[in-house]
Amino acid sequence: MNWYLQSGNDSDVARSTRIRFARNLNDFKFNLQKKEEIEQLENVVKENLFAIGYGLRFFKLKDMDDITKMSLVEKNLISPEFILNKNETGSILINDEENICIMIGEEDHLRIQVFSSGLDLVNTLNLAIELDEKIDEVLHYSKSKKYGYLTSCPSNVGTGLRASVMVHLPALTKTGNTKIVLEAVSNFGINIRGVYGENSATSGDMYQISNKQTLGITEKEIIENMQVIVEKIIKQERKARKILADKSLDLEDEIYRNYGILSNCKKISSEETRILLSDIKLGVDLGILKELTDSKVQKMYLYSKPANLQKYLGQQYETIERDIKRAEVIKQIINER
Repeated sequence: MNWYLQSGNDSDVARSTRIRFARNLNDFKFNLQKKEEIEQLENVVKENLFAIGYGLRFFKLKDMDDITKMSLVEKNLISPEFILNKNETGSILINDEENICIMIGEEDHLRIQVFSSGLDLVNTLNLAIELDEKIDEVLHYSKSKKYGYLTSCPSNVGTGLRASVMVHLPALTKTGNTKIVLEAVSNFGINIRGVYGENSATSGDMYQISNKQTLGITEKEIIENMQVIVEKIIKQERKARKILADKSLDLEDEIYRNYGILSNCKKISSEETRILLSDIKLGVDLGILKELTDSKVQKMYLYSKPANLQKYLGQQYETIERDIKRAEVIKQIINER
C-alpha cells in the first residue's frame, strides 16, 4: 500500500512527512531554460538510472496526460508550478511505491523528494540522504566548501534541505486558536503554508509546516528543530480536542450530521468533501465515529480529489458528473468490508 493511504506515527494530527533536497550538477549551468540543455540533463540522468537504483523510472511531463499529472499534484508528489512552468521540458523519476519522486529541470536540476506517512522525520531523512549520496556518486553535485550545496535560489543554499510535515488542525480551528499557535511557531524559523506549498491555500484544516533556514545549520539540526516544533503543534491540537470533548454532545452531533451528508448525498464537490472529511477524521481519531476506520478516511481523501477520482474510475468526467461519481465512490468506500 502506498504511503499516502497508510497511517503512521501521530497520524491523528501529522498526516505525512516529506524531505526534499535541492541539487544541481557540476557539468550544467544553473536554471536551465533552453530545451536542448534540459534534454542533455535528462539524458545524463537516464544514462545513470540503473546505477542510482531504487526502482526509479523516468517520465517526461509532456508525455503524460493531464489527469495523470494532476493526480501527482493531488498526492503532493510534484508542485502545481512544475506543471505550469515546465510542462514541455520537465520530467520526473518515480518508483512504484511513490515514496520517492525526483523532479528534473524545475528551479534546480534535481528536486529529490522522499515521503512517508505520519510524523517520521528521522527515518525519511535517512532514506533521502542515502539516495542523495548515491546520486552524487554518479552525477556529481555542485557544492562549495564554504557554503555547502549551491542552488538557483539563495534561500536553498547550504543543506538544500526542506523538511515538511502536513498537519491536520480541526480542533484548533474550532476553538479559534489556529492563528495564535501558527504565529507563535513562525517565530522559530518555520514556514506555514497551504496543502500544495508556497502561495497555496489551506484546505480542510490542513497545513504544511516546514523549515526556513538551510544555510549555517546541519541537516540533523533542522530535523531536530522541526521535530520539536511539530510535537508542540500536535500537543496543542490534542489539547484543543480535549476541550471540544467536554462538549461531547455538540461535537458528536456536528460529526454525525456531516457523516450523514457524506454517506447519503447524491452529488458532492471536492471542496465540500474536504470540509466534511476534516470533521469525519476528527471523529474517527477521537473514537466518536465508530462506523469508519482511518484507512477508509485516507481513501476518501485521495479518491475524492478530481484527478485521482477519475484515475480510480478509469474514465474522464465533466464537473457535474464528477460530483455524482464522487458521492458514489465515497459510499462505496464507506460500505467496504
